[in-house]
Amino acid sequence: MGSRVPAVIDRLVALGKADAALKGVRVSDGPEMTEDPDLEWLIPGWDADPSGDFQAATTLGGWAGLGSRREEQFQITVAVIAYNGDTDVRAARERAYEIAARVEAWFVADPSIGLPELEAAIEASQLTQDQTPKGAQAVLLLTVAGRGFT
Repeated sequence: MGSRVPAVIDRLVALGKADAALKGVRVSDGPEMTEDPDLEWLIPGWDADPSGDFQAATTLGGWAGLGSRREEQFQITVAVIAYNGDTDVRAARERAYEIAARVEAWFVADPSIGLPELEAAIEASQLTQDQTPKGAQAVLLLTVAGRGFT
């Protein structure tokens, strides 16, 4: 089955790693097992639930005519995680939204994010906040929704 999801996730990872405004943010291609003390993360293709089902994306498609082309609608989860090292939830939340603003800027500048026959944007978000051994934590889940042709 052809899908645009792998290319979109790859592109989001590449954009995150190349974005100078995200210096110090660990950009990961899906979940990682690490003991690194990183306090800020951008993870395309993960729902930020280490005990969950690791939801990365959903798709819905149909044929785009009589040929072999298929239109695909997709939703990709992007996790933004910010710890601040103390109990200041507000600071963690603000940092999570600053990181997410960079992702939004990529789509504002180019809804195709450089991929042919594709358009996408951040459609929804979900914020959770908690106190952890690493300090206050804000987890902002972005839903990148779009459509493209395969």
